Amino acid sequence: MAVLGLAGCVESPTGDVATSASEQSAPTTNTTVENQVDEPATDDRSRYADVYRSVSDSVVQIRVITPFGTAGTGSGFVYDERHLVTNEHVVSNAEELYVRYPSTGWREASVVGTDSDSDLAVLSVDEHPPAAGSLSLVEDEPAVGTEVVAIGNPYGLSGSVSAGIVSGVDRTLSSPGEFSIPDTIQTDAAVNPGNSGGPLVNLEGEVVGVISAGQGDNIGLAISSALTRNVVPALIETGSYEHPYLGIRLLDVTPAVAEANDLSEASGVYVTETIEGDPSDGVLQGATEETVVNGQSIPVGGDVITHIEGEPTPTSQQLGSVLALETQVGQPATIRVLRDGATETLEVTIGSRSEAE
Repeated sequence: MAVLGLAGCVESPTGDVATSASEQSAPTTNTTVENQVDEPATDDRSRYADVYRSVSDSVVQIRVITPFGTAGTGSGFVYDERHLVTNEHVVSNAEELYVRYPSTGWREASVVGTDSDSDLAVLSVDEHPPAAGSLSLVEDEPAVGTEVVAIGNPYGLSGSVSAGIVSGVDRTLSSPGEFSIPDTIQTDAAVNPGNSGGPLVNLEGEVVGVISAGQGDNIGLAISSALTRNVVPALIETGSYEHPYLGIRLLDVTPAVAEANDLSEASGVYVTETIEGDPSDGVLQGATEETVVNGQSIPVGGDVITHIEGEPTPTSQQLGSVLALETQVGQPATIRVLRDGATETLEVTIGSRSEAE
């Protein structure tokens, strides 16, 4: 499994936050509006400039002071009239928090809620500057090849912009918590330490994802707008989020798994084990024994999940995305499996990860 580095806080040599009375003063009135990009020019550079002009006033630099006196920086963006969205790993060790908008000095912020399993966090401020409109989350999953722009503060360089495309969807990202993050967006736009928490936007200025990590050259990963739309309102309301949970151990169906289990194709998600007492226990069937294929030990006798809620799940990445976005804790979900050569449709009441911990 690839190890992905979080693109998070850049450590500062000092914990001090330089401010002045004029920087700390806030406007007496505030009107938050959704930013919109004017009809873009045909020249690519002009189009990126249009996006930057529309979005940049709503992107903040975050300064984190830890209990040890060290400082780090990240990025965030305006979600609504009082809240900012960023990454959990940016603010997880914060004793003090400050944010800076392009048009103002530093001001204090506080944490409203965090969720390590999605690497999302919500901050609260008294008010935003008038120019800082809320950024809207894109409604539909972006197509691979969609042009995107990353705006943030890499290495503390405020208001930096990089451009690229959506290189892939339905990726899985290691999280600060126990579980991986599903439904992430891959981009080749430059992502560096300090970009974490900033928006990845399309050319209409809509947020495609929340930048979270970079892995080598030309690979950046962002929490999808769909997952963000699920998690953030709960963080604002309760400070936490309940993630759907099946309680199974699994692996992707490879050619070797397909051969060992007499499957017609190498597609689907193989259930190696159901966890006792968890939602799938007694409903789904784990492997019953093992066999050897080309010198490799392969589990046999377990279910192969092919669909959840009518959505195909050819890989564990797609299963994770469907589970996260199409199911709800406490509600029944239909799961279609291959069992002993036959197709069966089963019903599982979705649990919560927090109950399993």
